[in-house]
Amino acid sequence: MSDTIPAEAGPSTSTEAPNPIENPPPLAPEPEPLPSFKVYKPSSSAAPPPPLPDDFFTPNAADLKLAQSGLAARTEALVNAPLQLRAARDATERSKRDRWPNTTIRIRFTDRTQLEQVFPSTSKIRAVYAFVRGALHDDVKPVKFVLYQPPKRDLKVSDPAVRDLTLSELYLAPSSVLLLRFEDSAHEERAHALNGSDVPAPLVPDVLAQAIELPAPPSVDAVSASGSSSGPSSVASKLEKKLPKWMKIGKK
Repeated sequence: MSDTIPAEAGPSTSTEAPNPIENPPPLAPEPEPLPSFKVYKPSSSAAPPPPLPDDFFTPNAADLKLAQSGLAARTEALVNAPLQLRAARDATERSKRDRWPNTTIRIRFTDRTQLEQVFPSTSKIRAVYAFVRGALHDDVKPVKFVLYQPPKRDLKVSDPAVRDLTLSELYLAPSSVLLLRFEDSAHEERAHALNGSDVPAPLVPDVLAQAIELPAPPSVDAVSASGSSSGPSSVASKLEKKLPKWMKIGKK
């Protein structure tokens, strides 16, 4: 029996003190990276867009119904928001996150160059600012800028009503286009010059080198053809014939 004891003790001592270098603990899986950014060149087409037909600017019954429903929904949201329970608000926010986990943000410079990136919808607006600033020239980075939506919705990091909200809570999901203007009292002349429409987007060369052409919008004829073949437009035309006279006055 004494001959077998050392043989059993040998392997047991080696397993009690494993080498941490030879047997590292398993690493946690890395999160999936977001798609890389995109850069779109300003439109290089010299030809002006084709003129729109007169009836393009005349709202039909479907347009009026859509505008009315949108206005009613926004009014209801503004009225009921203070009365909505926190649990209901949280449930609504979770539903939006599940539906749109990522938000595509496209930044449009004054020369119509557009910089696009995808962010988690739970990100704050400061993440968008950091991304844009990281793509600017070194000599432009000290100049402050503001991201905004026309006509007058500034998304400033200094605004408490903006900085603490997620992109989803700011109603930027699933995708939004933000305009950029330079605004800095310490670099007033520089900021004014950068806001010129003839000034190229002050992006680093590595970013501009990846610029691609912006896809051309569909022609008016194509939109008209697709609209005429769809069911909703035919229904709208039928509804338009039933409009009361007081709604048809503006069309004469």
